[in-house]
Amino acid sequence: MQRFEGKVALITGAASGMGRATAIRLASEGAGVYGTDVNAEGLAKTRDEVESAGGEMRSGLFDVGDRDACFASVGEALDAFGRLDVLCNIAGILRVAHAHEMSVEDWNSVIATNLSGPFFMCQAAIPHLLETHGNIVGVASNAGLMGQAYTAAYCASKGGLVNLTRALAWEYMKRPIRINAVAPSGTETNLAADANFGEDMDPSLMDRFYGMRGMSQPEEIAGAIAYLASDEAKSVHGAIWTLDNGITAG
Repeated sequence: MQRFEGKVALITGAASGMGRATAIRLASEGAGVYGTDVNAEGLAKTRDEVESAGGEMRSGLFDVGDRDACFASVGEALDAFGRLDVLCNIAGILRVAHAHEMSVEDWNSVIATNLSGPFFMCQAAIPHLLETHGNIVGVASNAGLMGQAYTAAYCASKGGLVNLTRALAWEYMKRPIRINAVAPSGTETNLAADANFGEDMDPSLMDRFYGMRGMSQPEEIAGAIAYLASDEAKSVHGAIWTLDNGITAG
């Protein structure tokens, strides 16, 4: 199924995890993909995987926490493909700490990457997405819908992204653009694997975030993103889709 034939998607965080899986998925369905990340090696691997499967991908090293870099990445995507139809805001970082011990640097870096970055990308992309009647899909988290111990900055950033999605969806309600987000729980990515919970942290406080069905796979999240980004989801606007194996159901 070639739902994205003739369309172009810009994907942040494309060097690994959900970003890589989404790049591969959209390219496999015909999209031209422009991927960004700060990880050059991972970005090159994603591009190799996309191209070895017959897809087309260009890439650039950009830090989404830098507003100028966000605008530059959109400009490069337009230079490479001539249009923009889909923006996937997937880049994200996590810092683990007792809230009263979290450094200002860690707080600022999480907010910059996970919340300011998606906003800057939206600012840069929306004028072009309005031209193509395109759409935006952000990656929030169930941590943005419920409290999670030792990750205050992450929860705040993802909760902010949830309401940023809703705010933009309402503001552009009468314009030709759709804006949605997914909210996964624990997913087998480098971000989850690299989370370092100290010996003085109570692991029982984290149990509910892993649920009774285990971790999700990046490809599962990419499948949901692909649907939301496709024309099949024309009636979906302002939605926050929980992909958390039922964790927020109880």
